[in-house]
This record gives sequence, structure tokens and C-alpha cells, in this order.
Amino acid sequence: INTPPPNRHPIITELFTFNNEIITEAIDYEVSRGGQVFFIHNRVQSIAEIELLINKLLPKVKTIVAHGQMEGKYLEKIMLEFIAGDYDVLIATTIIESGLDIPNANTIIINNAHNFGLSDLHQLRGRVGRSNKKAFCYLLAPPLTAVTAEARRRLKAIEEFSELGSGFNIAMQDLDIRGAGNLLGGEQSGFISDIGFETYQRILNEAMQELKDSEFQNLFETESPASAEDDKDEIFVTDCNIDTDLEVLFPEDYIRNVSERINLYRELDNIDNEEHLQEFGVRLRDRFGAIPPQTLELFNVVRLRWLAFRLGVEKIILKRETLSMYFISNQTSPFYQSETFARILQFVQKKPAYFKMKEAKEKLNLTVDNIKNLTEAIQLFKKMLGVSQE
Repeated sequence: INTPPPNRHPIITELFTFNNEIITEAIDYEVSRGGQVFFIHNRVQSIAEIELLINKLLPKVKTIVAHGQMEGKYLEKIMLEFIAGDYDVLIATTIIESGLDIPNANTIIINNAHNFGLSDLHQLRGRVGRSNKKAFCYLLAPPLTAVTAEARRRLKAIEEFSELGSGFNIAMQDLDIRGAGNLLGGEQSGFISDIGFETYQRILNEAMQELKDSEFQNLFETESPASAEDDKDEIFVTDCNIDTDLEVLFPEDYIRNVSERINLYRELDNIDNEEHLQEFGVRLRDRFGAIPPQTLELFNVVRLRWLAFRLGVEKIILKRETLSMYFISNQTSPFYQSETFARILQFVQKKPAYFKMKEAKEKLNLTVDNIKNLTEAIQLFKKMLGVSQE
């Protein structure tokens, strides 16, 4: 993946504000060495104005416009003529993002680059540098002080990672900027890395357990909890989605390397007991220094998930000091006939004013107010489990 094709050169990438001199110099240099230019302007309504500007700046340069609102046959004709060298500059929208391979086009100018995603910028830049000629990518955007923080990070990332084979680094930056979804929950989205054998095995085991609890329940009756004693250590769910408005993460200023943060998230997600969690904390402290409060709260997320597994909770929402827990959605699950669930009901009935239990859309949920942080949520879960173990 990191090895570039032979005889290829890195694409020189530079960031500028919209400047007639830069545009003139870039196009003039490319045309003078017999090459062609892509000019990306992703607004059909004003794309003709860009053509007029280039014709005014460089009267001898031949230009043509292409965008997705044109008829297919006409668009095809334009592209074939551009490939044949009939035009020097193709002024286009992002329609060329995954288009034809044109080795003679080795300069691309991207207007309003701050409006593009990082992957889009990387894909557009990949339209040039398809031969053994040195290629150039010019990003035109407002001053960095005038764009959003995320746009600023995207532009700096695409400018910094211009070496061949740097696609993975850009992907990691994109993941870090946009977020990786719910890292520690059942609704996890975004590929942190390739799925891996361990994750595949976990998904497979979850699917098999689901079938055992539903379609093939009669065949696996012997695996159901036979007594209250067996029920103590029964795990009813294998994953729990936790949604909170609290700050739970590895801060960027604590662990600066994106790949390292992702690896640590994955390692933390695989920890399944307190001893290993403490060891993880010791290693973290040795490598990066004192653990910040946001990361300590992240540890509490993991602890809360362990307790949720034993309480049959599939989803937890802790926002605005209100805790909502959603029990197993499968109404035929043995959890609802277990001693654990009976004791949960008993615990709730002792404090009817403290808990609100209701069923909506065939899902049973329990709500508790005045839970200010994850530590208080853990204490509550422990009390509920303590009742079930008496």
C-alpha cells in the first residue's frame, strides 16, 4: 500500500488564496511544457465566469467547460477532445473526481478547496501525476483565519501529506477530523482498521448466540441457566451502546499521533476485566504522563459496559444528568425469566419515585434522574447487581 508505482513523483501541493497571478503562473507553466490543466470549480451557476476569467488572463490558452448537467454524449465529446489535446484547460466540477486517466494533465487547481472533504481533495489531486512528469496541485481558499477549524485541518493535512503512498495517513487524518462513530458501542461506524480475525470471531459468536436464543432455542435448552446460582455470572448481552454528553476520549494534546490513539481505543475496547484495565492505565501513564480526566471517564465507560452486560442492558444514554437504560430488545430472551431481571424489578419497586420504567416500541427502558456522571451510574449499577447477588 505504501509503495508507489515506479517512475512516479510526489504531487507538489500548495495552499493559496484566490489570486490571478498564481492562476496565470500555474497554467502558463504547465502549457509551456506541453501539459494540460484541470481547474475545479464546483458551482455550475458560476463556472462560465471562471472560463471568462482564464480567457482574460491567458488569451492564447484554449479552455473548455465540463459539468454533470451536460448531456452524456456532449460530455463524452468534450473529454475525448481534451484527451486528444484540443484544449489546454478543462474547467470542471468534481465530475472528474473518478474519471479518465489523462497522463498529460499534470496541474490541478482546486477553487474553494475549504468546501471539500479530505477524501475528495485526495481523490481530485490523484487526477494528476499519472505519468513520470512532476505534477502540481494548487488549493485556492480564503485565509485560514476565515475558515472553520475543521476546514483548516483538512487543508493543512492535504498539503502536508503529499508524498506518494500517503493515502493511509490522509485516511487516518480524515477519521480523526470527522470522528470514528461510536467506538465503544454496538452501533460503531467507520472502519478503525481492517476488521481483523478477532473482530470477525466476535461478530460470528454474537450471531450464533442470537440464533441459539431465538430460532434454535429448543436445541440448546441445556445451555440456559438452570438455577439462581448459575444465574449470578450469566452474561445476557455481548455489547452495549453508550451515548453521553460527557467528554470521554484520549485528548489530542495528550496523545498526538492519530494512529496511536486509534490503536489505544481498540486495545481499550478489548479489555474485559478490572485488572487488565489497571495495567492499561499504568502503561498509559508511563508512556504519556498523568492521565487526563477525559480519559479516566473513558475508563468508566468501559466499567459501565461490563456491568451493563450482566444487567441485560443493550443501550445507555446519560445526558443532562438523566440516565436511561434499555434492556434486551428480544422479548423471548431468557433474561426476562432470569433471577437477575426479577431482582432488578424488586430493586425498582423499593424506590418507585426514583425510577421510571416504561415500554415503548417493544423495548423496555428504565430512567433515573440526578445521575451527574459515570461514577454515579456505576454505583447505581453495582447496587442493582448487589441486590441480584444477595
